[in-house]
Order: sequence, then structure tokens, then C-alpha cells
Amino acid sequence: MSVEFLLTSLVVVAVPGAGVLYTLAAGLSRGGGTSVIAAVGCTLGIVPHMVAALTGLAALLHASAVAFQVVKYLGVAYLLYMAWSMWKAKGTLTVDTETAPRSAVKVIISGILINILNPKLALFFLAFLPQFISPTEPHELLRMAELSSMFMLLTFVVFVAYGLAAAVVRSWVISRPRVMTWIRRSFAGVFVGLCARLAFADR
Repeated sequence: MSVEFLLTSLVVVAVPGAGVLYTLAAGLSRGGGTSVIAAVGCTLGIVPHMVAALTGLAALLHASAVAFQVVKYLGVAYLLYMAWSMWKAKGTLTVDTETAPRSAVKVIISGILINILNPKLALFFLAFLPQFISPTEPHELLRMAELSSMFMLLTFVVFVAYGLAAAVVRSWVISRPRVMTWIRRSFAGVFVGLCARLAFADR
């Protein structure tokens, strides 16, 4: 596994996107434990894209404008839902230390949906991974699975770091409701921005 692949993957993972925002939100709202669970969900959301790339479905998605648009707008709809939830203070960033923790299953499912409905991940696997696989590679699928697994590991580690960092400042944020409101609505605005970028992005 080349250093170039590791460095490039690290940069791609570290750039804030929907998954990073969700993990940060989990850390701010429920603490470090929930942020780790959110990171697990976002990482698991990569699996369908990896399987699609390995089985050739990603190539079909890349070739079919209809399939691409369907998945893309499902992703847009879900991001809009997340933005609305945050804005209304009933979603990911609601902070109430007196209530029971949000179900780990729900946190994971939300994380999976955020990444599974992102068609850019499928295209990323289709366009990115083959660059690091030699044309003479005798076990192409095995090699792709190895690189994909490393990408998932990097995703989990980086997302956990983001989430735990958010959890560190959680007490300070909770003691300042106005700051929490500003952060929550900022996250909502960023999600709307991501929606617009995804909706109007070219293939």
C-alpha cells in the first residue's frame, strides 16, 4: 500500500462533509461516546459503495444518468431533513442532559444513511481506487478490497478524532445556550449548502 494512497485518502477523509458534520454534532450534543457511535455509522455507510465498486454496480451508476439522479436526490432529501431537524432543535444538536441518551441504533442508522445516500462516494470508489491498482495486478478485487478497507479505517479514525474534539468543548457549549443555538443553525446552514452543491453538481 503506497504512501501516496494513504496521504490522498487522509486528505479526502479529513475534508469536512456531511459525515464529519454529523459526527461533530453527535459529539457536541451527546458527548464522546455518541460521537464514536456516529463515526461507526458513517464508516458502515461506506460499505455499500465499496461493494458496488467491487461488483461493478458503480460503473452502472456512473453510466446511467437516471440512476445517478435518483440516488443523488435521495441524498439531497435526507440532508435537507437533517438540516431541518437541526434548525428546529429537535435533531442531532439538541442538548438536554436530563433526557436519556439517544439510541445507539438510531445514531448508527442516521450515520449510515448520510453516507449511503451520497452518490459521490460511489463515484469516488470508481474513479479513485483504480488509480492505485496496477493493470498487471493478479488479484484486482482483493487489492481493491484492501484499499477500500484502509479508506474505511482512516474514515473511522478521523471521524472519531473530530467527534472527541467536539465532545471536549461540549461542557463549555452547553453552558452557553446562545452558542449552542448558533452552532446548531450553522450546521443546518452548512447541510443546506451541501444539498445545493450535491443537487447542482455535474456527474
